[in-house]
Amino acid sequence: MRILLIEDETMLTDCVREGLEGLGCHLDLARDGVEGRYLAIEGDYALVLLDVALAGADLAVLQAIRRTKQMPVLILTARDKLADRLRGLQLGADDYLAMPFSAAALRVRVQALLQRRTPPPLTRVQLADLQVDLQRRECARNRVRLKLSPKEFDLLAELLQHPGKVVSHATLAQRVWNTRFEDDCSTLEVTVGRLRKKLDGPFDVKLLHTVRGAGYVLEDREAASGALGAF
Repeated sequence: MRILLIEDETMLTDCVREGLEGLGCHLDLARDGVEGRYLAIEGDYALVLLDVALAGADLAVLQAIRRTKQMPVLILTARDKLADRLRGLQLGADDYLAMPFSAAALRVRVQALLQRRTPPPLTRVQLADLQVDLQRRECARNRVRLKLSPKEFDLLAELLQHPGKVVSHATLAQRVWNTRFEDDCSTLEVTVGRLRKKLDGPFDVKLLHTVRGAGYVLEDREAASGALGAF
């Protein structure tokens, strides 16, 4: 589970690390609002901790995140006026923690937000005639079993986390191979090609689509709704 902290103060960063100890979290750090906004939008985070007093990290960053992502956002700020708290909550923040705060206080807020926003995981999902058992790592289209390699299945599972939405090259490279797309773009492209051949080749309705210059999207463009369901 990854958490993003948008903060440049070393002491506060250390306090956050202490508060997250034992929660099984990996903490990513952005030193300014520009980097923080990019990571929050492009990455896959369970929670964002945003210091709105940081240069370039005012509430406009929160607004930018909320336009595309729904992960919980906890605002950290020295401003403890009621008007400031209400403004942040109105713009989509999930909670508000005034500085200075203790590691214990942060931990309680973080645990509450993660429990509130974590839905029970789906283990069997369906998109159009594609059925995927994520636990058994099996999939079929129109009841025809697809034989995927481990990385092909990992790629499919990652795309299924965002049905109907473009998943960037960078996100797929990081999530499936734990690497940067710029360092090895051919691996992703070759794996997508193999997956597309197995997933779409024998069938009339195509599900895996390329968005040039952006990434890939898994959706049924011939259906009225491309929503993901369980089976």
